[in-house]
Amino acid sequence: MKYFNEVEAWRKQGKSVAIATNVKKDGSSLRPLGAKMAMTSAQEIAGSVTGGCIEGVVYEEAQAVMKSGASKLMHFGLVHEDMPWEIGLTCGSSLDVFIESMESEAWREIYPALKTCIEKNELAVVATVIAGSGLGKKLMMWSDGRTLGSLGSAALDEQARTWLKKQMDVQESGWTSFSVAAHHVEHVDVFADVFAPVSRMVVIGAVHIAIPLVTLAKTLGYHTIVIDPREAFATRERFPHVDELLVEWTSDALEKLHPDEGTYIAVLSHDEKLDNPALAVALKSPARYVGVLGTRKKIPNRFAALRELGVTDEQLSHLRAPIGMNMGAVSPEEIALSILAEMVSAKHGIQRVSEFVTTVSV
Repeated sequence: MKYFNEVEAWRKQGKSVAIATNVKKDGSSLRPLGAKMAMTSAQEIAGSVTGGCIEGVVYEEAQAVMKSGASKLMHFGLVHEDMPWEIGLTCGSSLDVFIESMESEAWREIYPALKTCIEKNELAVVATVIAGSGLGKKLMMWSDGRTLGSLGSAALDEQARTWLKKQMDVQESGWTSFSVAAHHVEHVDVFADVFAPVSRMVVIGAVHIAIPLVTLAKTLGYHTIVIDPREAFATRERFPHVDELLVEWTSDALEKLHPDEGTYIAVLSHDEKLDNPALAVALKSPARYVGVLGTRKKIPNRFAALRELGVTDEQLSHLRAPIGMNMGAVSPEEIALSILAEMVSAKHGIQRVSEFVTTVSV
């Protein structure tokens, strides 16, 4: 939750808090699905659902929701020229906003677990019934498949799990409709709110390619870290904009960073003594992306060395080798761009299985 710190501070002060979330849209909008606006009854606001045009009415509705405790789905469409007093969107699109009190039973059940995930930078998804029976009920899922809460029935929970896993794989919030058979078939709309970990890019090797790679990654919002034990390479003069510069042994430093689902690792030193131990740590972790610089003809030898370090074939299948998208890149800047492009594809669940991974019979 982007505004988690504000929400947590309000809750510690004993204030009632309402959350408004973009859950459906048709056409373009200034804010994506999952964008939030948090509010208290004391005229405190954090975040935005559109950038301005409907925030006033959302705030007013949130006050009513906090008093009644009843969640509400609001629909906003195009303002008609002959009724300019209506509240709506001027961009030609439509948007549905779900408003709920954080004092609800569903929020009270999942909030401590969600708080822990956010603090530990762990991937999770929270499903919420936004239309149909069980309005406001929630089911939280971790990346390992564990769940907390319920959408109202075991049958609906079971249907939702497969879909929620797909949403986590691409790290994108969205909604869908499920058919639930009770006394009669009912359609229930569910919103999947993906809480993706903060993206960190870890570069092994303070080489020349790493310089433009850090610059481009910062533009895309990554927290950047460069690791290299060679003091002559790992200097602030060469990397003035990097967030963290670690002059340590690569595998030791990487282990201490605890790579998670929001970690993207580019191994670039082109020195096997530095690269392979770091790759072994990276591939045994839940890192979202691991790529290594090198020629195609040397990849089988590298894979053999990694197997000797205890890396399994299944783990090797996640290695992007050679690193970067095939776009004819030549200069360091172009190679950096190809690496970032591949990281973005990995973020959205597009995987590239290496042709060099083969099962070894014992």
